[in-house]
Amino acid sequence: MSTTSDHGRGYRFSDVVRMEWIKLWTLRSTRWTLFVTLVAAPAIAIAVGAGSRDPSSDLTDNILVGIAPGLLLIGILGVLTMTSEHSSGLILATLAVVPDRRRLLAAKATVFGLAALVVGEATAFLAFLTGTSALSHGLTAPTLTQPAVLRAVVLSGVGLSLTGLLGLGFGAILRHSAAALGAFAVAALLAGQFTVVFARSVSYYVPVGIVANSLAAATPDQDAVSPWAGLGLLGLYATVALGVGGWLLTRRDT
Repeated sequence: MSTTSDHGRGYRFSDVVRMEWIKLWTLRSTRWTLFVTLVAAPAIAIAVGAGSRDPSSDLTDNILVGIAPGLLLIGILGVLTMTSEHSSGLILATLAVVPDRRRLLAAKATVFGLAALVVGEATAFLAFLTGTSALSHGLTAPTLTQPAVLRAVVLSGVGLSLTGLLGLGFGAILRHSAAALGAFAVAALLAGQFTVVFARSVSYYVPVGIVANSLAAATPDQDAVSPWAGLGLLGLYATVALGVGGWLLTRRDT
């Protein structure tokens, strides 16, 4: 007869993905995070749109500031998706069923990344549509028929997803919720605020700065990286975090 470990190795990747989807959706934090993200984005976009007065500003970038809370919330959810199993001890049962830790992390990243992408795109488009509808009279609203505007909205949603995967990577590296949440907040968000004040040129290369100045901008700042380079850089950050997390996951006890 096969052992539990042997049986676990026989699970197809699609089976592991299905398990991870069930676990993700049963987390209360998942539903609350998605709800707050989808509500906060249009509310902020409407406020910003109604308060916009300068026709020469990048109105697309201004309106898409509504996704800012989502960067924090999706990142937090990414951390908790990984660390909640360690804090509850559920990781022991998970590894008994799926002892291949690299396959497990890949399944988590696939499920969470796709879910975050869907939510990110919905958030970005919702923020844009509500924000443009609230623009003051006399301002020409940007439209999705403009290639640069459509690109900014789509890449903003992708940026939310990659930021969430960065959080998942921090969770895999540190395993403890408080430590991983603190590290994510500092590296992905607070670093952007500090660098704006003390080293503005560096702020264009931290995650929140990439989303704000490159991905969400129809006309990026002159000193900012291009939207596609910014997307690649943010993807690299998430890949490195997940890679280090996967390496550590296979080399230490639970």
